[in-house]
Amino acid sequence: MPKTITRLALPLIGAEIVNALYNVVDRIYIARIPGMGSLALTGVGVCFPFVMIISAFAQLGGMGGAPLLSIARGEGDYAKAKRIQGNALVLLVAFSIAITVVTLLLKGQALYWFGASVDTFASANEYLTVYVLGSPFVLITLGMNSYINAQGYARTGMFTVLIGAVLNIVLDPIFIFTFGMGVRGAALATVLSQAVSALWVMRFLTGKHCMLKVERRDMRPDFSLMRSMLGLGFASFIMNVNDSLVSIVCNAQLQRFGGDVYVGVMTVISSLRQVLYLPMSGFSQGSMPVIGYNYGAGLYRRVRQAILFTLTVCVAFATSVWAAAELLPGALMRIFTSDEALIAAGIPCCRIYFALFMFMSLQMAGQRGFVALGRAKKATLFSILRKTLIVAPLALILPGMGLGAHGVFLAEPVSDFIGPVACFTTFMLTEWRLLREPGEKKEKPRRLRD
Repeated sequence: MPKTITRLALPLIGAEIVNALYNVVDRIYIARIPGMGSLALTGVGVCFPFVMIISAFAQLGGMGGAPLLSIARGEGDYAKAKRIQGNALVLLVAFSIAITVVTLLLKGQALYWFGASVDTFASANEYLTVYVLGSPFVLITLGMNSYINAQGYARTGMFTVLIGAVLNIVLDPIFIFTFGMGVRGAALATVLSQAVSALWVMRFLTGKHCMLKVERRDMRPDFSLMRSMLGLGFASFIMNVNDSLVSIVCNAQLQRFGGDVYVGVMTVISSLRQVLYLPMSGFSQGSMPVIGYNYGAGLYRRVRQAILFTLTVCVAFATSVWAAAELLPGALMRIFTSDEALIAAGIPCCRIYFALFMFMSLQMAGQRGFVALGRAKKATLFSILRKTLIVAPLALILPGMGLGAHGVFLAEPVSDFIGPVACFTTFMLTEWRLLREPGEKKEKPRRLRD
């Protein structure tokens, strides 16, 4: 089981890291635009909630259907698996059209609500306008790539994001500096790169090497399947939307209590967390097809083995991230900015923000476990708990209690402890004890001696 999960997870980890480069590389280059790097970086950071919302809709169509496809494969129902995949593509196209229209209509005022200032609005508006016009490519790439991975083609899934990310790295400096397009050039490079990735995804899913091809007959709307997909994907959707809403609240509070400098600090630290979080996310995502397939086949012993192995790896990785963030915050921040004033303000904030990050391993194992087993409601509940019910209220309350901008960063470690512990404890109490095969002996509890 460890070998199977690792084989699937390593390409996904690479894909997750490379996929993060779309936004991370943009920020690294943008921060170095002569004469306006820090302000431009802060403006792009204000756009981050929009980017997360677009990703949330990709997760809704992708992560919602991919576990169902794995379960259907485990049951031997390949016709149903193909219908799931075809209906997912229909949903993603519909989402992309709606997102583009709504964002273009509301972006002007919304950017100020999200933490933009008079000085950073122009950069934020330029970046967002170009990026949202390319949202169909983003949704198809992120959403449909989940179905490539769910069929066991993890290496192909890695190439999906690798192609786009490498192209983005090449195009960014050309558009930003050579053509003098600045922030608009960074967004254009990202959109063109995502378009190439989307073409790669659809070419594979309709080609002869794919086990479950996308065919027109499988794209006929099946509203029963769509409801199941949306229900299961709602957990991942809420996670991303929660992150977006919390980002909005935090940026607004930071603008109020610290100004553009602390909004810039949050942009750097959230970028850092995004990169450091992704290997753990990719590994746990790699376990989901294994858990779903064996659950559908009734092989519960293997399901338990997969969950325990995933938890062990996530704990080790999250602890390593925590140690690095506490010991080397300045060095990590310099990856994204060379502004010494921003780094000086950010070092204590970084230590506060990552103070209890090691507990996120419990959230990841429990959250992915719920989703892989089809327990959408429970997964959604704990997504809402950690961000919406803990971080957002604390970010509103703590700065006014004399903590200032540091109070916003303190909200994160509080949620990193309460949310994950509650999530994993509930998973063990409700799901773990049910994962026993017929005839399998229950382990007798050991009585402790005084």
